[in-house]
Amino acid sequence: MKKVLLLTSVASIILCLSAVAQVNTDSLAIVSKISEYQLKLGKLQNTINKKTNDKQSDSLHAQQSAQANATAANALNANPQDKSDARHADNAAGTAKSDARKARKSGGKLDDTNKEILDLQNKIAEQQLKLNKYTRVTYTSTGTATPPITDSTQHP
Repeated sequence: MKKVLLLTSVASIILCLSAVAQVNTDSLAIVSKISEYQLKLGKLQNTINKKTNDKQSDSLHAQQSAQANATAANALNANPQDKSDARHADNAAGTAKSDARKARKSGGKLDDTNKEILDLQNKIAEQQLKLNKYTRVTYTSTGTATPPITDSTQHP
């Protein structure tokens, strides 16, 4: 009898340890993913100020180039036969076009970075929910393993 009791307790301890080991490896993998996502998130958040400044600077340059283009076009309109004014208007139009493209690209980069940050925050939240399954402590009473089931078809 003592041997059976001893073997049963040893077997239950081994089963518990293997279950705990599985939980630990799963939870460690989740913690690793969370750390990886948080590192990426931190790097992206550190670039937000620079990208915001770049977008504002590029937008300002695009506005200035557009104003210079309008001024050059007005000068050419006043004297359409002047080669110098035509060349100046052509150059101003090219500059305005390239500055506008650069401003659009920097705005797109900022938007993409903000989207990536939001995606990483969502991934971190998902991983946190998965981790909560492993770290939440649940209590099971040793008295009854299943709750009593009431029959809802019977009426009083």
